[in-house]
Amino acid sequence: MDIVYERRGEGPPLVLLHGVGHRWQGWLPVLDRLASERDVIALDLPGFGASPPLPPGRPYTLDTVLDVLAGFFDRLGLGRPHIAGNSLGGLLALEAADRGLVSSATALSPAGFFTTPEMLWAATVLSVSRLGARLPEQWLRRLTRDPRRRRLAYGLIYGRPERLDPEELLADGRALRDCTGFAPVIRAGTAVRFTGTCEEVPVTIAWGTRDRLLLPIQAMRAQQRLPKARFVWLRDCGHVPMGDDPELVAEVLLEGSSVPLREPAGDAAGTASEGVERAS
Repeated sequence: MDIVYERRGEGPPLVLLHGVGHRWQGWLPVLDRLASERDVIALDLPGFGASPPLPPGRPYTLDTVLDVLAGFFDRLGLGRPHIAGNSLGGLLALEAADRGLVSSATALSPAGFFTTPEMLWAATVLSVSRLGARLPEQWLRRLTRDPRRRRLAYGLIYGRPERLDPEELLADGRALRDCTGFAPVIRAGTAVRFTGTCEEVPVTIAWGTRDRLLLPIQAMRAQQRLPKARFVWLRDCGHVPMGDDPELVAEVLLEGSSVPLREPAGDAAGTASEGVERAS
């Protein structure tokens, strides 16, 4: 199927995956910084952004989406690229690593480590946000124009919404409102948990200290599930951290995608630089 993507830069390939209801433009705050050292491919997952939904009869399962991603890698001649993802994209990045499709994986607040009540909370917040995106355009502009209103309207998703571009927020809202993949992914996600080990692939997991969608307690579960992974905290960042602190997030992504494939993932923990805190 046709996947819409943006490609910039030169170097080792790094594929970027967004979360539920988002689009490749969510990576814009870090894209040029990454492209200075990587061949960056930011894509719209099936049924999100400008990518079409999955063909009729193909369910929104991890197996289905990973098959689409594997075909996308082949079509672009990427081999085993590095991969990074946020939320749903983080879960897909970990699954791709567990299946040996990639050379490294960096997951920002990945899905798949929640309890059932925590999943219901996240689904409710996203569903309410989608309903809010259906408000008249002039109301949404009033919300996004004022930094204080942005904090109220978007504070459950972003740690520092007052820093975000109002026009990009409006475009994100339209993408959330119009995406065809939202409902089937939310339905499928209620039963999904990450159970892999990623034994052969270096993994970095980073979590925003202000994540109010997938609560930081889930970072502890991720650490227990993947004890060899490199864990970092993203200070004062929310669930979608790229716009909260672009320099910090870009640093984490570049470090996560610079570990040689054969090096044990746990050895990368000692490379965390100033401003990146490890989970304890």
